[in-house]
Amino acid sequence: MSDAAQPTAAEVRAAAEAVKTALDRHLAAVERRSGEDDPAVYEAFNELAAAAEEYDELLYDRYDEVTPFEIPGTEDMPPYTGPEEPSALSVLIRRDYTVVEPQRLLAQAQRVEAVEEPSASDNGAGTVHGALGVLFGEFEPDEIASRHKEFGLEEGDSTLWVTAADDTAEPGEWLDAPFDQVDPQRVVCRFDVSAVFDDEVEDDDAEEDEELEPRH
Repeated sequence: MSDAAQPTAAEVRAAAEAVKTALDRHLAAVERRSGEDDPAVYEAFNELAAAAEEYDELLYDRYDEVTPFEIPGTEDMPPYTGPEEPSALSVLIRRDYTVVEPQRLLAQAQRVEAVEEPSASDNGAGTVHGALGVLFGEFEPDEIASRHKEFGLEEGDSTLWVTAADDTAEPGEWLDAPFDQVDPQRVVCRFDVSAVFDDEVEDDDAEEDEELEPRH
């Protein structure tokens, strides 16, 4: 960037103050969160990410320095083009699991089935496929997520997207293909959880350790 186009020191300072404000708002949203998937937390998260990115860019352009933090989950998203004041929302959630203890899964499903239909001859919980149907039919997804180890499951990646819509869909309108028409440019906020983020932190720590090792 040329000297004429460089941001001023005041602009960099203002961006730093915006990060501080976004940090306070994010902490306040976390402290007031109503549950694991509180949209207010995700909105504050994205505001913090945007403020941090702006500060990082201005800091580099002005002083050729970078910040030591990076907030994942927003870099690949296109610019938001939805309504400024959405009147309808769709919340899209994906959570991946691995069945690591099939017997535990079957046992839990059979307990549920025994309580619900103790005299039923058709035991749907006798297979992994049937057991999954029983458990996910009995428990809410958030409860499955919080108790996954009890059900013999191991968590994988998860993501939640809050998307803006122009109008509320008609009953049954999208049930046949609920995820086919997701527009990334209408994502108001999102939150991603993945072990890859932990791996990145570990890799960074390993690189720092290597740099601190004495050379002979």
